[in-house]
Amino acid sequence: MHRSTTPTRDHHDNRPSSDPATGSHHEGAHPASAPGAHRRSHSRRRFLLGGAAALGLTATGTSAWALNRFVVDHVEVSDVAAHEAANAAVTPAAAQVATDIRITGTSYSSSRTSITIEQVTTGSGAQTLTYYTADVRLSDATSLRSAFANNEYGTNITAKPTRIAAEHDAIVAINGDYYGFRSDGILIRNGVVYRDQGVREGLAIHADGRMEVYDETATSAQALLDAGVWSTCSFGPALVRDGAVPEGIDSVEVDTNVGNHSIQGQQPRTAIGLIEDHHYVLVVVDGRSEGYSRGATMTELARIMTDLGCATAYNLDGGGSSAMYFNGAIINQPSNGGERATSDILYIANGA
Repeated sequence: MHRSTTPTRDHHDNRPSSDPATGSHHEGAHPASAPGAHRRSHSRRRFLLGGAAALGLTATGTSAWALNRFVVDHVEVSDVAAHEAANAAVTPAAAQVATDIRITGTSYSSSRTSITIEQVTTGSGAQTLTYYTADVRLSDATSLRSAFANNEYGTNITAKPTRIAAEHDAIVAINGDYYGFRSDGILIRNGVVYRDQGVREGLAIHADGRMEVYDETATSAQALLDAGVWSTCSFGPALVRDGAVPEGIDSVEVDTNVGNHSIQGQQPRTAIGLIEDHHYVLVVVDGRSEGYSRGATMTELARIMTDLGCATAYNLDGGGSSAMYFNGAIINQPSNGGERATSDILYIANGA
């Protein structure tokens, strides 16, 4: 195993961001955002319109439904920051000013937070696998926050991770669960309920520093809030439970929406894990680039997380969406050749 502490920065943001490997949603294969697009993607429009034409669908039939479902923005909350300030049910710990802030090319530290970035490469030739880790220790677990594209909540609202991260002064960030592609799941972010329709295995991040995988269908958003949950993610599957890799994760399908396919095989991937209370690890695996990184299976990702010491770990959106941001730039190499717009990130702010 070769480990490097020098992040590889991605300077290909001007390349087309469509996903040549899939063209559909799962594991980051949702319709991509064209360079310079603010909210909606022209390449995504062409894909859907072309597909509708091939099927002989009229604009008033299924194609109109598809455009409305997958392309048109549906804004439900136009100012997320104000909404969360007024409605957060879980209150962060009393604000304390971080001091002694130090930033290097591979680390961030303050009186309250420490972050260490590492690049790991294993194998060789066609079996080369490259991934990036951010080891994060927080004094206050609510410093692990979520942010939505354009400071809006709804479906099909996207922006590049660098833009979302910069708008929230993030020091480190990863792509989230792409909540805006679906209309189900339990969605709590920063102490506010946005959605309460449990259908799958979710992740709960508690304000007291704990993290757990749970069955969305066996609880409610309010019950989670009452238990002190700060944020949830709804994608999956669980990669690690009680320090062990669950059986069957290589056959899980997250959604059954039109255009989806299995999330299995060797893919770029994003995951979050808990080593112990207040000690997290963020992981992004690159893929679809022979000689640099082939991508990981779900089981391989789970083993990466257990090797890092995770007691709990959870799979997030991946594929062309997999991105890790540190100190102003994407440090991995997204499979699209550049950033893909997404609906949300998980991040820690500079100054935390």
